[in-house]
Amino acid sequence: MDALPLVALVAGSAVVAGAARRTPVPAPLLLVAAGLAAAYVPGVPDYTLDPHIVLPLLLPPLLYTAAVDSSYLDLRANLRPVALLSVGYVLFATVAVGWLAYLVVPDLPLTAALVLGAVVAPPDAVAATAIARRLGLPSRITTILQGESLVNDATAITAYKVALAAAVGEGATWAGGAGEFALASLGGIGIGLVLMVPIQWLRTHLTEALLQNTLSLLIPFVAYAAAEQVGASGVLAVVVVALHLGHRSWQVDFATRLQEAAVWKMVAFVLESSVFALIGLQLPVVLKGLGEYRVGEAVLYATGVFAAVVAMRFVWVFPATFLPRALSERIRTREPDTDWTAPVIVGWAGMRGVVSLAIAFSIPMTMHDGRPFPARNLVLFLTFTTVIATLVVQGLTLPPLIRALKLPGRDARAETLAEAQAQNEASTAAERRLDELLADEANALPPPLADRLRTVLERRRNSVWERLGGVNAMTGESADATYRRLSREMIGAEREVFVQLRDARRIDDEMLRTLLRRLDLEEAAAYRESES
Repeated sequence: MDALPLVALVAGSAVVAGAARRTPVPAPLLLVAAGLAAAYVPGVPDYTLDPHIVLPLLLPPLLYTAAVDSSYLDLRANLRPVALLSVGYVLFATVAVGWLAYLVVPDLPLTAALVLGAVVAPPDAVAATAIARRLGLPSRITTILQGESLVNDATAITAYKVALAAAVGEGATWAGGAGEFALASLGGIGIGLVLMVPIQWLRTHLTEALLQNTLSLLIPFVAYAAAEQVGASGVLAVVVVALHLGHRSWQVDFATRLQEAAVWKMVAFVLESSVFALIGLQLPVVLKGLGEYRVGEAVLYATGVFAAVVAMRFVWVFPATFLPRALSERIRTREPDTDWTAPVIVGWAGMRGVVSLAIAFSIPMTMHDGRPFPARNLVLFLTFTTVIATLVVQGLTLPPLIRALKLPGRDARAETLAEAQAQNEASTAAERRLDELLADEANALPPPLADRLRTVLERRRNSVWERLGGVNAMTGESADATYRRLSREMIGAEREVFVQLRDARRIDDEMLRTLLRRLDLEEAAAYRESES
C-alpha cells in the first residue's frame, strides 16, 4: 500500500489545523472546507472512508481522549439530561427524521429511511468538544454536550443495526431490537467495568513511564475490541474505562502523567485534524455514486433532511429540559434553574461528524435476497450533506448565537479564588508534614536546604492569590508572572552556556542531554503554573 497519500493527509491536516489557531474559524470547519477544496485539486487521490478502519481504529482513541478529560463527578451530577440526549434523543431522531425522510423523498422505503435516521442521529463527539472548549460555554452546558457525545454513538450504532436488519430482510422485530439494544448497552458497560480494575492496577504497578504510556495507547483498542467481540458496545466499554482512569489519574506517578498528557494531546490533534479533512474529501466519492439521481433533485432532498435534523433536535430538547422540571419537585430542587437560552444552545450545537459517514459507508450493497439496497447512494449523499451542513451552518453561527444570547461564561475570578483556597489548604498540610519529617533526626537537612523547601512551598501558596491582586502597570503582569518570566529567562541563559560548552567539546552530547532535561523539567513547571 502506498503510504504517501496517508502522509500527505496527516501533514496537510496538521498544517490547516495549525493555521486555524490563528483565525476565528473553529478548526473543524476550516478542515472540512480544506478537504472539500482539495478533493478537486488535480493529483489528489480518492480518500474513501472505510468503516472497518474508522470505527475500530479511529473512534476508540478519539472517545478515550474525550472521556479521560471529562469529569466523572460532573457527568454523574448531570446524568438525567445526558441520558435524555444520548439515548432518548438518538432513538427519537432515528424514528422522526427517518419518517420525515420517508415522506419527503419519493420511492424511499420506510426501512431505508429509518437506516438514514439512525445514521444521522448522533451529534459528533469531536466537533462538540472542540467547539464547546473554544467558546468557553458555561460548565454545565459543556458537561451535557460532552456527556451526550460520549454515549450517543453507541445508541446510534445499535439503532442502525436494528434498522439495517429490517431493511435487508432479516426479520427484525421490536422485541429483537430491544434485546440487541440491551445487550449492546449493558454488555458494553459490563465489559468496561470488568476491564477498568485490572487496567488501573497495571497502570499503578508498572514502574516505567514508557511502559505505562504504551499501555495507555493500547487501552481504547483493547476495550473496544473486547466488547465488540461479544456483541456488546465497544463505544460504551471505552467510555467506562476512560472515565474510571481519568477519575483516578492521580494514582499514577508524575512522569507518567506528564508523558501521557503530551502523547495523547498529539494523538488527538492528528486524529481530529485528519478526520475532519477526510469528511470534506468524501465529496467526489459521494457525488460519483449518485447515479440515477440528478444533483439538483438530490440537493432538494438534502435540504429537507437537514431541516428535519435541526428541527427534531429542538422538538426533543425543549420538552426534555422543562417537562421533567415541571413534573418533579426533586429535579427542581437538585438541579440548578435554567431558562430558554440553555436549550437553544444545546439544540443548535448538534453538529454531525465522521461517525455518521462511517456508518453510512458500511451500508451493504445488497439486501438479504440479493437485490440492491434501496437508494443506498442517495442515503450516503444525504448523510454527507447533513454532516457538512451541520458543521458549516451550525458551527459558524454558534459563536455569534452565544454572544447574542449573552450567556454567562465561566467566572474566572471565582475559579481562581477556589483554586487559591484549595492550594492554601494543601500547602498548610504540606507544611505540617514537612515539620513532622524535619523533627526526625533521620531527615536532618542543612538549614539552607530546609529553607529552600519552605520557600518553594510558600511561593506555590502565594502564586494563585497574586493572580487576584494588582498587576505591574508597565508590563501588565502579576508579581508571580514576572517571577516566572525571569526564571525562564535565567534557564534560557543556562541552556545557551551548556550548548556552547558542548560545541567547545568541554562536555559531550550525553551530558548535554542530561543537563538540558533537568532545565526542561524546571521550565515545564514554570510553564504549567503560568498556564493555570
